Amino acid sequence: MSVVEQYARAHVVTDVAVPLVDELEAIPVTLRYDPERDPRSVRIGLPGAGAREWTFDRELLEEGLRFPTGSGEVRVWPCGRVQAVVEFHSPEGVLVVQFERQALLRFLRRTYMAAAEPVTH
Repeated sequence: MSVVEQYARAHVVTDVAVPLVDELEAIPVTLRYDPERDPRSVRIGLPGAGAREWTFDRELLEEGLRFPTGSGEVRVWPCGRVQAVVEFHSPEGVLVVQFERQALLRFLRRTYMAAAEPVTH
């Protein structure tokens, strides 16, 4: 099984101090899936000096593209026909990341293909 890493452009809105994040500009966000490490989870990472990464259930991301879901630290919901939002809550505040829905669908498709790959020794 291979690691899936994909970059997607996203808009970030936050009340958290995140260096090098301009809310008016789309930034490259890293989407990562490592089936060896945790076959049920995906990771989303922000770039820059204040780089942050969140790990959460892949199913939460998939469901959130169709209807609002999640609680606690991570919430996902569709935003119109072409956008999706992933919202991260922490003691420091809230971080909202808005993606093109197609980028997340491509990523999810790749994760399911990677998970289905036969294990070779």
